[in-house]
Amino acid sequence: MNIYITGLNYSINDADLNDLFAEYGEITSAKVIMDRETGRSRGFGFVEMPNDAEGQKAIDTLNGTELEQKVISVSVARPRTERPSNGGGYRDRGGYNNRRY
Repeated sequence: MNIYITGLNYSINDADLNDLFAEYGEITSAKVIMDRETGRSRGFGFVEMPNDAEGQKAIDTLNGTELEQKVISVSVARPRTERPSNGGGYRDRGGYNNRRY
């Protein structure tokens, strides 16, 4: 089961997340998502637990609890959806490539 955690204090790291969920069962992975540019936590993360019953118990128990002075939301992670590509660049938007000289 892949679990999504949001509302994390920026001081929380992967090990903290692992320790929090380890009380409920085996952890496959625990990852706080970091901003690529700043290297700072983005305030959310994911935990993978191989046993769905243990994962659900962790969700039910931890959702809405306080961790490091912040209330966290814990839920089953939804599969990532593909965002439509808008092509990027300037083509077909009246930008540089479509100018008439």
